[in-house]
Amino acid sequence: MARVRRAFRLPLPARLGLRARITFAFAATTAVLAALLAGTTWGLTRENLINQREASATRQATLNATVMSERVQANQDTEALVAAMASLQTPASSRPSVELRQTDDTWRSVSLQSTFGQAVIPDSVRDAVTGGDSVRMRVTLNGEPELIVGIPVNEGSAAYYEVVSFADLEDTLESLAVSLLGASVATTLVGGTLGYWLSRRTLRPLANVGLAAEAIAGGRLDTRLEGTEDPDLNVLVSSFNHMAQALEARIDRDGRFASDVSHELRSPLMTLAASVSVLASRRGEMPDDASRSALDLMEGDVARFQQLVDDLLEISRFDAGVARLSLEEVRLPELIRQAVAQHRTGRAEVAVELDAELAGMVVRADKRRLVRILDNLLGNADAYGGGASRISVESAGDSVLVAVEDSGPGVPIDDRGRIFDRFSRGAGAGRRSASGDGVGLGLALVAEHARLHGGRTWVEDRPDGAPGARFVVQLPVARA
Repeated sequence: MARVRRAFRLPLPARLGLRARITFAFAATTAVLAALLAGTTWGLTRENLINQREASATRQATLNATVMSERVQANQDTEALVAAMASLQTPASSRPSVELRQTDDTWRSVSLQSTFGQAVIPDSVRDAVTGGDSVRMRVTLNGEPELIVGIPVNEGSAAYYEVVSFADLEDTLESLAVSLLGASVATTLVGGTLGYWLSRRTLRPLANVGLAAEAIAGGRLDTRLEGTEDPDLNVLVSSFNHMAQALEARIDRDGRFASDVSHELRSPLMTLAASVSVLASRRGEMPDDASRSALDLMEGDVARFQQLVDDLLEISRFDAGVARLSLEEVRLPELIRQAVAQHRTGRAEVAVELDAELAGMVVRADKRRLVRILDNLLGNADAYGGGASRISVESAGDSVLVAVEDSGPGVPIDDRGRIFDRFSRGAGAGRRSASGDGVGLGLALVAEHARLHGGRTWVEDRPDGAPGARFVVQLPVARA
C-alpha cells in the first residue's frame, strides 16, 4: 500500500518570513520593556512629586496658621484679617481662608478671594477641624485637582484653611507622560531596526545556502559553501557540502553508467543493424508476407534503438560537461530549409516563413546541433501533433526565434514546463503513435542544445487561435 505524505500547514504567524518574525519579536519585546519602564517611571515620579507637594503645602499652611492665630487674637475685623492673609507667604495657586466661631456657635468665613467660601470646604474636613484635628485631603474642584489643608486655631475658636491647586503638577505629569510615550515609540523603532539588522546578519548564511542550492539545481554540482567561524553554522555548512558531494557523486555514477551502457550497446547494435540491412536487401527472396512484416517491425525497432542510444550518448556528454560548440559560419535560412526538406522527405511540404531581414543572414553556430534541434521538433510534431503545419523564423533584437507549429491537441498548461525534462512525454503521450514515440529525450535534447548556444525553449498556444501547439527556440545571434 502506498504511503501518503501529508504536508504540515503552518499557522498564520509562522507563515511569515523568518526575517519578519525576528524583526517583529525584537520590536514587540522592546515595546513591552519600554512600556513597563515608562509606566514605572511615570508612577514613581507622580507619587514622589505629589508627596513632596503635599508635604511642602502642609508645612507652609502650618506656618501660616500660626501667623493667623496671632492676628485673630489681636483683631477679628474682616479687613484686617484679609490684609493679614494677603501678607502670608503662600504659593500663587494657594487660597487661604479663616473661619471664626461666633457667640451663637455659628461660623463666619473670611477669605482672601471673594469666590472662595464655606461651600468649598467639605463637611468631613470642617467637622474634623472644628473637633480639634489637623486635616489634609485631595479633592477635585471644578474639574481640577486640589489639596485642602485645615488647621484648628486658638483652641477651636477659629480654623485656618488653605486650598492649594495641583493643576500645574498635573500639567507637568502630562508632559512627562507624553515624553515617556515618545521615548517608548522611539525605542520600539530602534528595537525593530536592530532586529531587522540582526536578522539580515543572522540569516545571511541561510541565504547563501539557498543560493548554493539554486546553483546545484541549475547544474553547477561543484558548488560548495565556505566555512564560518560559528561552530553552530559549521554543522550546517558541513552537512550541506556533504550532501552536495554525495549528490554530485551519485549523478556522476548515473551519467557514467548511461554512457558506458550506451557505448557497450553500440557495437552489438551496429552488428544487428547490419544484419537487418542484409535481410532487407533480400526481402524479395522471403517466402511469405509474415516474414516481410516481421522484418519491417525489426527494422523499425532497430532504428528506434539506434536513436535511443545516440540520444543517451548525447545526454551523457551534457551531464559530463564535455559538450562543446563547433562554431562555423552558417547561412541560417538555407540551413532551416535544408533541415526541413531532409526531414520531410516523401511527406507533405511544410511552409517555412522567414522575416525579410533574415534573408541571406550568415551566423556563427553549431550546424549539427541546429539541425538536431529542428529534426527533434519536427519529429515531436509528427509523433504527437499530427505533423508540423508551419515553421516560422523571426527576428527578435539580438536573437532569432525558430517556431514549429502543429495542429494536434496542444500541450496542457501544467505540462508545458516538464515536457522538456528527460523521459517526460506529457499527459497525452500514453500511447504510441503510428510512427512510434520516443522515450522522452527529444525535447530534452532540444533544450540542452539551445542552452549550449545561450538560448532557451518554451511551448505556447498557436497565435492564430487554431488548435495545436507552438514550440519556440530562442537563439542569440552571433553574426559572422
